[in-house]
Amino acid sequence: MATMTDVARRAGVSVATVSHVLNDTRPVRPHTRRAVLDAVEELGYTPNTLARSLVTARTRSIGLAVSAIGNPYFTEILQGVEAAALDHGYSLLVADPHDDPLHEVEVVRLLHERRVDGMIVAPSPRPRELLAHLARHRVPTVFLDRLVEAPGTGDGPRFDQVGAESAEPTARLVTHLAGLGHRRIALVAGLPGLSTTDERITGYRRGLAAAGLPYDERILVHGDSRTPGARRATAGLLALGARPTALITANNAMTIGALHALRDHGLSVPGDIALCCFDDFPWADLFSPRLTAVAQPSREIGARAVGMLLERLAEPGLPARTEQLPCAFVHRTSCGCPDRPGEGNPS
Repeated sequence: MATMTDVARRAGVSVATVSHVLNDTRPVRPHTRRAVLDAVEELGYTPNTLARSLVTARTRSIGLAVSAIGNPYFTEILQGVEAAALDHGYSLLVADPHDDPLHEVEVVRLLHERRVDGMIVAPSPRPRELLAHLARHRVPTVFLDRLVEAPGTGDGPRFDQVGAESAEPTARLVTHLAGLGHRRIALVAGLPGLSTTDERITGYRRGLAAAGLPYDERILVHGDSRTPGARRATAGLLALGARPTALITANNAMTIGALHALRDHGLSVPGDIALCCFDDFPWADLFSPRLTAVAQPSREIGARAVGMLLERLAEPGLPARTEQLPCAFVHRTSCGCPDRPGEGNPS
């Protein structure tokens, strides 16, 4: 079995240099780094991760707690987290808290017991116990997608946060539909208590105000961020005496639910009702009609979460940071606009 000394001899460098390359503990010249990595590959050298963690008190692993991993949006975030972690030599332990505050704490506790160096968490709507656990154990943590009111000053724990900007993109969907002549524009909002839900409702109301339209609480409904809930909520909208002529869904799981409900009622998009959605799909351009959507920078959010966590591990005294990345408006045809060749790219 090859040793670190064998790698150093093959690469023509010191054992210390091999250690710096493998542990990323000091900058190494690119050609030297390449020589070490080539030697590792040629010799089939496998670092002793357990021994290394005993020496450094680091396991080079990250815990990721994200609900609804089956959601395409979170799947793309997971891909961004995984790629960034791998680029920096970190492994990933993944768990699904199922948006349950009690299960969330248990999941985070188990990840912490496995001595992950830090955690990336998409918190539930009521993360009080989660915050208390992370604060008590001083776990380096980045909150992902869903932002929270977390302590960030003084001698206590600092929580970094990264997500997408939601309010203005939602307002743009509303004003776009209003510009097409719609006066009853409904919103199927997400799970109450999530920052993303609150921001998209804020954007919805801001868009109505900008378009000079009244706010009607009867056409703002909650689909609880899931397909079955959105199906029920959309059916309720369609049962109103004066039903909406346009619909905005606040995530891609709820877009599927809304489409189910519209089909159940024999309604077509956009002929009977216009539809815009928050969250783009990889296959949205293949729907008929093609879905007008807000596209979130999912992979970039995941990668930035890893970057923020590694920065926190390197400099624990950094001020707490909240970053919201910009979204893009993807103009297609479900809103009722004519199909224009070449459209469907983010703008």
